[in-house]
This record gives sequence, C-alpha cells and structure tokens, in this order.
Amino acid sequence: MLGILGLLAGITLLIWLALRDVNIIFASVLGAILVILTNGLPFAESLTQSFLLSDLGAFTFAGRFFLLFAAGAVFGKIMGDAHAATSVAMALVRLLGAHRALWIIVLACALLTYGGVVVFVVIFASYPLGLRLMKEANIPKRLFCGALALGAGTFTLTALPGTPSIQNVIPTLALGTDLFAAPVLGLFGGAIMFVVGMIYLERERVKAAAAGEGFEAGPRDVIPDLTEIEKDVPHPLLAAFPLVLVIATILAPRLAQSAGIEAAWVSFASSQPILWPSMALIFASVVAVLVFPLVRKNPLQIMGTGTQDAILPLMATASVIGFGGVVAQTQGFALFTQAVVGSGLPPHLSVFAASSTVAGITGSSSGGLQIFMTTLAEPFLALGLDPEELHRLAAMASGGLDSLPHCGAVIAMLTITQLTHRQAYKDVFVVTVLVPILATLAATGLAMGMG
Repeated sequence: MLGILGLLAGITLLIWLALRDVNIIFASVLGAILVILTNGLPFAESLTQSFLLSDLGAFTFAGRFFLLFAAGAVFGKIMGDAHAATSVAMALVRLLGAHRALWIIVLACALLTYGGVVVFVVIFASYPLGLRLMKEANIPKRLFCGALALGAGTFTLTALPGTPSIQNVIPTLALGTDLFAAPVLGLFGGAIMFVVGMIYLERERVKAAAAGEGFEAGPRDVIPDLTEIEKDVPHPLLAAFPLVLVIATILAPRLAQSAGIEAAWVSFASSQPILWPSMALIFASVVAVLVFPLVRKNPLQIMGTGTQDAILPLMATASVIGFGGVVAQTQGFALFTQAVVGSGLPPHLSVFAASSTVAGITGSSSGGLQIFMTTLAEPFLALGLDPEELHRLAAMASGGLDSLPHCGAVIAMLTITQLTHRQAYKDVFVVTVLVPILATLAATGLAMGMG
C-alpha cells in the first residue's frame, strides 16, 4: 500500500511542481526520487539505470531521438528566419481575411507541424503575427492559445498519416509499421479533432464578443505592423515548397514500394523509421537555405542555433520518460499493467485507456507513448490487434490526457503568451484533452466496426 501511495505522491509532486513553473527536468528527478524511496527500489540502480540508461531511460530516449529533434528544430529555425512561416500565414490572411484569425492560426500551425516544424518553434514563429491578427479582430488572447494548441498540438501530431512527429515515429520502432499506418483511422480522427475544435473556438469567440471581452496585449507584447511583416517574406508557394518537400520525401519510399520499385534506397528508408524522417528534414533545410536569401548569408550559424534550440525540449521530454522508467519498475505499475490487459474490455478500448493514462501520468504524449510501446505493445499484439491499428490508436490516445496542467508544452505556451493557467487553460483543455479523447474514442469505434 505504501508503494502505491508513494507512486501517486510522486506523480502528484511532478504535477504540483510543473504548475508552479518549476523546471520539468528538476521536477522529474524529484518525483523519481520520491517514487524510489517510497517503493523500496534500489536507489543507485534506479537512478543510474531505470531513470537514465534503461530502455525507458532519459539518456536512451535522448540518444535515440536526438537527430529527429535536432533536424526538426533546424528546419523550423530556417523557416522562421527566412520568414517562410510568416509567408504561409500571410497567404491564409489574404485568402480568408484577418477577421478569420482563429482559422488562420489553426491552419498555419497545422501546415507547419505537419511539414515537420517542432511545436515549440511553431509557437514562437506564429506568435507575432497572431498578436496582430488577434488585435485586428479584437479576439481575446486566451483563444489565441486555444488556436495555437489545436493547430500545433493535436491532429497533426498523432492522427494524420505521414507526419514526421515524434508521436508518429515512436510506434514504428516497436511495431514495425511506417508513418502512414492505418490512414483511414488517422484521417477520420484528425477530421473530428479539427472540426469539433474549430466549432468550440468559434463559439467561444462569439460568446466573448457578446460579453464585451476583447484583446488585451501582455506587458512584453510587441505587435508588428502587417505592412512591415510583408516586406521581406518570400512568395507563399516558394515558402511552402520546403514543407511539401518534407512530406514528399517521407512518402517516396511507400510510393516506390507500391510501384514495385526495389531500389536500395527504398529498403534503407523502410528500415530507418527515425533516420529517414530526420534526413527528409535535413534535406528540406538545405533546399530552404539555397532558396531563401535571408538565411543564405549565415546558414551554419542558423543551423547551429536551431540544434541548440532542440536540446531543452528533448531533455524535458527525456526526463519525463526517465521518471516513467522508474514508475515502470514499481509494483503499482505492474498491477496497473495487469489490470489493463486483463480488464475484460475489448482490446481496442484497453489500448485507449492504457495509452491515455500513461500519457496523463507523465504529462507527455511522446513520453507516455514510449512507455506504452515498451511495456504494453507486446501484450496487446498477443491479443490479436492489428499492428497498424495499434500504432494509430495508441498514438491518438497519447494526445489526450498528456495536456493536463503539468504538460511541458502547455507550460511553455502559456509562458510565451504571457498568460496563466487560470486565464487560458480552460480553452486549451477543451481542444487538447476533451476533443482528442472524443476523436480517439470515435476512431476506436470505427476500428472495432471495421474488425
């Protein structure tokens, strides 16, 4: 009983520290130590092996996914410094009108994340233009957070087939699938996330206008002039070219296999679920440097800065996974695993419950998904689940409870936008927790019906 209470206390401590803006790496270490002490785990071995070097260790994860994080951050840095991300957003402004600011933010963030730009970079890149649009349309900043979260942190990360996100890559290692696993389920769930999320945001916009709630700039907000933004941006078609190139490069091996091509590069790409998306992002980064004059002058410095920008989100995610590695050694987690697999629920629903719960414990979709795939993938495959369905449903389920208040991405977004949990978290909770859960349950029902 003490061990289970200690496990719950460690998780509670992690959430409590995160809500008080304590560094998530430090919070993960403290939480892990509390779990170790209250569960009677060997102290030295648990910290050096379970937390750092085991299959669920922080350093193991960081080493395995460093190239993908770094390549995504470099690509995002180049796209930001070249004003290509701004160009895509401005094209949507001209197409839809500034009064449709929420739609523009969601679509722009979705295009960037589906093209391989990491979430943290998208938030930074979208913020200045988003402020201008919010002010023009007199929409509260809290809904700006909701739009950022919906576009950058939901359907393009876990649902849409082909995305190079870490959440879509992790299942390929455990299941032998590719990034386009279960495309029908992914498109179905992704469409629900987008449509229901936009309905909610637009309803809140109308309610805010009726209540007289409008835009209020933060103390450090610098709102750019739209004419100044447009001066140095490339043509939108040219700006979108590197994004298209990333997806096309990732898709090329599957198309080649469908056409019966058996070249060496096709076999290589199919056998490298982490390296191939990383190479696609690096290739697109080089092309972007050649195409965009603003980054052609000092490309190595920009790439170096981008690589540095990858370290903090990588280590934050890795430390949460290290915490999960300690949790996975406890008797309480073993009981949870047995309860989920032997619950008597249909296997598809058990996948949803297990992946969601573990992601909620860690406050990270990628962290929870890594733990799920390492500890629970084999038992679910043994129950007869199709690997592609398991890939897609587990990935989508990991994108629900991960966005609880202690989620690192949520904390980073609120910090950047200068808002508090009290001001903005309700909208973020709806679009990143409730809506993805609804979409995943619907996709789960579809998978059960198709089976």
